[in-house]
Amino acid sequence: MFSCKMSDIGAVSYENVIAVTNRALCARPFKEQVARVCALHPRGLILREKDLSPREYERLAAEINEICISLRVPLILHTHADASLKLDINRIHLTTEALKNLADRSRFTEIGASVHSAEEAVAAQRAGATYITAGHIYRTDCKPGLEPRGTEFLRRVCESVDIPVFAIGGIKPTRGQMEEIMSCGAAGACVMSAAMSV
Repeated sequence: MFSCKMSDIGAVSYENVIAVTNRALCARPFKEQVARVCALHPRGLILREKDLSPREYERLAAEINEICISLRVPLILHTHADASLKLDINRIHLTTEALKNLADRSRFTEIGASVHSAEEAVAAQRAGATYITAGHIYRTDCKPGLEPRGTEFLRRVCESVDIPVFAIGGIKPTRGQMEEIMSCGAAGACVMSAAMSV
């Protein structure tokens, strides 16, 4: 089992962060990187990994779940509701459209949805989302050439729903961005690039 000390990582707070994985951005072997970010105790870890087949994703999810359990971090599977149910992981993150088509929402205690407008946020909440991610807020290398939607967009999304909103896109927990997004009403942030290089 992987382990690491907080002194090896630094004193950055991940209290209001949902970490998002991306193997292509890892600074070190993937499972070691997951253990490092889980040692910071984020609110959750979304296993994104969109390039994997359903079978590959399920196998990886089982391995990552062991790390998350050992470090007491909730694992949220992305897209693969079937894998979530097979592995008895009752947290899922979906597009709003996929959420509308989710057959049995009652099996999940936590359902996240990605949104890109206040109207979509309202639709996601009506469809059963327990939290949403809204973005992208700041300029990010993950979406080259696309202008960020900014903090006023985030404020509108937060004001449109009664469920927690997590900002996503170009957010680095070591900067003042966390304070800025939370002043807009966000519950916190989703962090990918920074989490995969911590």
